[in-house]
Amino acid sequence: MTDLFDPRHAAHLDEVDALPTRRDQFLIPRHGDGEQAYFVGNSLGLQPRGARAHVEEVLDAWATRAVEGHFTGEAQWMTYHTLVREQLGRLVGARPSEVVAMNTLTTNLHLMMVSFYRPTAERPAIMIEAGAFPSDRHAVESQIRFHGFDPDTDLIEVAPDEPNGTLSMSAIEAAIREHGHRLALVLWPGIQYRTGQFFDLPAIVRLAHAHGARCGFDLAHAVGNRELALHDSGVDFAVWCHYKYLNSGPGAVAGCFVHEKHADADLPRFAGWWGHEPATRFLMAPEFKPTPGAEGWQLSNPPILGLAPLRASLELFDEVGMDALRAKSLRLTGYLEALIHERLADVLQVVTPAEPERRGCQLSLRVAGGRDRGRALFEYLAAHGVLGDWREPDVIRISPAPLYNTHADVLRFARTVEAWRDAA
Repeated sequence: MTDLFDPRHAAHLDEVDALPTRRDQFLIPRHGDGEQAYFVGNSLGLQPRGARAHVEEVLDAWATRAVEGHFTGEAQWMTYHTLVREQLGRLVGARPSEVVAMNTLTTNLHLMMVSFYRPTAERPAIMIEAGAFPSDRHAVESQIRFHGFDPDTDLIEVAPDEPNGTLSMSAIEAAIREHGHRLALVLWPGIQYRTGQFFDLPAIVRLAHAHGARCGFDLAHAVGNRELALHDSGVDFAVWCHYKYLNSGPGAVAGCFVHEKHADADLPRFAGWWGHEPATRFLMAPEFKPTPGAEGWQLSNPPILGLAPLRASLELFDEVGMDALRAKSLRLTGYLEALIHERLADVLQVVTPAEPERRGCQLSLRVAGGRDRGRALFEYLAAHGVLGDWREPDVIRISPAPLYNTHADVLRFARTVEAWRDAA
């Protein structure tokens, strides 16, 4: 009988895995004489080794060509943002014209709500999940107030209805049905940051549209984690960051999707000169002529040094493909869950849905005994080179990223938890 906790078993799983690890293409933080077991790609992905070359290419162009770097070289800065456009489109299931890398996530969310949250006295409401990421809730509440409405009545938060704080599709459907006549916008996560629950995007879009509301998504925890089909789903807009599973560095340039059905729509927007059509941008005319598609929502010229690491990361995703990454993610997360059930069920409760189709890389784990005991385990793990992250009030998030995590990493986590328990 196979011993799941045997290091030889984990090593064998890594040896025969259908997708060999790309771990050697990342810089792994050290711990003592070895490497960390790093499970925080859902917060900040590791640095691809190729990132430095792309950044240095920009620095060298700046040093040797200065302003001429905008117009010369294969990676000239005038069109630099287009170097990631096709890869981003493939990653999120969109057409190249529907995506753009720009700004930061919450900035993009506000820009999208300028266009897609158009409240009226009859339809003033925005629907989000209860316990949404604070930045999203702040943005939504401020937009409601900005338009002269009251968040106490016009911010609708759908409460969890499942035992571990997750949401059933029936609860979402019931909430949209109940409030549909008042909804201007449904804004939902692709993956809920605290629980790790993945949602059925096409189903939510259909429900929102059937009740006359626009539908957008915050995909911060879903991009690079789950396969997405934004174009086919009919999503009106989506926003995300690139510093989590997309490994593009702290504060990395974010991403945005606008469905092509809105490409030429006369939507209100906050305009800036980089959203102006390229052919006439430098005529410096006062009239704004937006670029068709997502690029028409750009404001300023992009930060080239900030975009450079994204190129390195997208090259890896393009090389491997999301189907293969998702398959490996299922193997790693399934192994983690099996280890917990095998010996650690008295310590860890898995909050994330058990059904693989309802989750991504992340398992959110609640430690038996309450917050203080949970913090104690979290700190013990970190002291022993196993890094997850803590989310109040009582959750440790462990996210095996398939590009660089291994079955051996997962086993190391489980054995460290076991050692902590047995020493208590």
